[in-house]
Amino acid sequence: MRIWMAAIGAGLTIWAGAAMAKSPMPPEKLTLQRVFASPDLAGGQPQALRLSPDGTLLTSVRPRSDERNRFDLWAMDTRTGQSRMLVDSRKVGSGAELSEAEKMQRERDRSKTGKTGILDYDWAPDGKSILVPVDGELFVATLDGNVQRLDGTRGALNPVVSPRGTYVSFVRDQNLWVQPAAGGGARQLTTEGSGTVHFGEAEFVAQEEMHRRTGYWWSPNDRLLAVERFDEAPVRVFTRASIGATGTSIYQQRYPAAGTPNVLVDLFIMKPDGTGKVKVDLGPERDIYLARVDWLPDGSALLVQRQSRDQRTLDMLRVDPATGKSTVLFSERAGEKSWVNLSDAYRLLSDGSLIWRSERDGFGHLYRWKAGNWTQLTKGQWVVDSLVAVDEANGRVVFTANKDGVLERHVYALNLARPEQITRLTEAGWSLGGVVADGAGTRFIISRSNPSQPRQTYIADANGKRIAWVNENAVAGDHPYAPFLATHRPTEFGTIKAADGTPLHWQMITPVLQKGKRYPVFFMHYGGPGSQDVWRDWPGNMPLRQFLVQQGWIVFQIDNRGSDNRGKAFEDAIWHAMGTVEVDDQLAGAGYLKSLPFVDPDKIAIYGWSYGGYLTLKMMEAHPGVFAAGISGAPVTDWALYDTHYTERYMGDPTRDAEAYRGSSALEQAARISDPLMLMHGMADDNVFLDNATAFAARMQSANKPFEMMLYPGKAHGAVREIHPWTTMLNFLDRHVTKNGVK
Repeated sequence: MRIWMAAIGAGLTIWAGAAMAKSPMPPEKLTLQRVFASPDLAGGQPQALRLSPDGTLLTSVRPRSDERNRFDLWAMDTRTGQSRMLVDSRKVGSGAELSEAEKMQRERDRSKTGKTGILDYDWAPDGKSILVPVDGELFVATLDGNVQRLDGTRGALNPVVSPRGTYVSFVRDQNLWVQPAAGGGARQLTTEGSGTVHFGEAEFVAQEEMHRRTGYWWSPNDRLLAVERFDEAPVRVFTRASIGATGTSIYQQRYPAAGTPNVLVDLFIMKPDGTGKVKVDLGPERDIYLARVDWLPDGSALLVQRQSRDQRTLDMLRVDPATGKSTVLFSERAGEKSWVNLSDAYRLLSDGSLIWRSERDGFGHLYRWKAGNWTQLTKGQWVVDSLVAVDEANGRVVFTANKDGVLERHVYALNLARPEQITRLTEAGWSLGGVVADGAGTRFIISRSNPSQPRQTYIADANGKRIAWVNENAVAGDHPYAPFLATHRPTEFGTIKAADGTPLHWQMITPVLQKGKRYPVFFMHYGGPGSQDVWRDWPGNMPLRQFLVQQGWIVFQIDNRGSDNRGKAFEDAIWHAMGTVEVDDQLAGAGYLKSLPFVDPDKIAIYGWSYGGYLTLKMMEAHPGVFAAGISGAPVTDWALYDTHYTERYMGDPTRDAEAYRGSSALEQAARISDPLMLMHGMADDNVFLDNATAFAARMQSANKPFEMMLYPGKAHGAVREIHPWTTMLNFLDRHVTKNGVK
């Protein structure tokens, strides 16, 4: 984030987001229609918050009050608190359909699924203009509200302003283009991009699984670019039918299923005019992952993270930009029955050292690497999540972690001279939703929530003290959730023990319990690696959970072994064993529920989507009769059908570990399911292909097993974010669990 800021008036509320009047309101009950209507019940949440280079403006994209999924660009004066719309997406947007490439990129970035308008932007370093993509074209907005279209940018992907503001760059038609910011036409830097060859883009698994969204990187001085080239020719072609309401589109999609070839990746360094092209030496092994690429702060060298195909080794390469020659600075290696997780928690310092997150002691912690020597900065049975800022002048490192408990994430600071002295900068009782800062960590934009307060955002000083609200979002006055606050039920937390004694955290919301009455349970789960669902926060589906509770359901969730933020041993439990320990731990949750006097043990319904959908099937197969019914959305039913980087990390190579894949498959024991099942899937899902659901349906049909199925024409992996799936689920549960409702 290129910023910093001028003075901000103490106590200034930049965007209240709602009136603060405390007048009593008559209690109202939620309806499913209101949960999915506009405005969003969590309040208008600003996103993509950034400060102008001089700190006088705080920009964000904000949803329209009449269309919760359309976003416009807003600017707020940090000195006066005055807010104004800078770019109206309806006025500048053409409404044209996005290219298939951009649709797929948005699907990979879950935060953009189903949203339109302005979702991202990039400040020019001089603070005089902003690069704004809208409907697949690029616009330049100046601070006086003038917006100009950049000609010839239709279909532009990954647009950015170069670090010094000399150029605007983007990818179009699988090639990288650079345009002088001062004016003039765009120059095509690469020409080979066509067919299976792409320049400047991130390949499918990089976007989907490695959280790398781009395929080119400017040097800090605008002199050079590092550009990825990938060739999909070796990747297996799947014929994917995107079945819509009015027709079907057939895509020959190259999808790297587990055990099959990945793309061939190369990395080049070139000048902004395309000359001086040098190929980077990534080593003799071609079957690797290009994980991360960064320039040193002075632009003198490139750092490249190279990950082995089995993801048990991660090498940090230092690359000479003049020759492309690389040397290994250090390597991370996995322990037995484990893997190396990628992370963005690292920072290059001006003295050539590196702050680096590693799990080498069993927990994610910060280390300092310098000239081959390692110094551990944080330690203990807790996990560092991200690196926020480094103040090199004062030797201060700011990071986020769960040091004070698994259920909360906070901002912390340490001094490099005394790293054992760690100070928490955010308030207990809340969980961090996000934080951005200037490079030195003298100001922060912090987002937080808890189970009784939707996400709110404020500006804090170097010590974490709030100096200005960005969005207080108080649930009062005309806040959209205010009419329902009186009926809002608290979230309770607790722990039970797994079979091996490991504590498992759960959360539960109950109706107002009546003595002697037993209630049905809506048992939610995801359970996949890299996730944590039990938090002391306001989840995005909190209004939906509250609606279910008002309908008489208990809503319950538990984090199983294999999930994130508990250390490597907790996570590694699923190594070559997906669909085992997660099922055991979720079953332990069901056993706990059945022991409670207010739970109807015969009316526990399970629900999950994606990995959670897979887990529903495995739970119903392993334990028939335990659950009253199950809902499985967009499940992976055979891990051999899912992608390389995700699946092989946990399950190995199916050509060598076939037995593990057979044991993890939901297809092998499909006929064991005897309880009511609802199977759901989007018919245009390009992540978990529809083949997963149809393969499972065929197994059930061949075994003459009854089940229900709902398919969504034109919908991708996020089909569940709309009202119809929930109407369908509740009708299904009414028929099979609560019979005539729960009231």
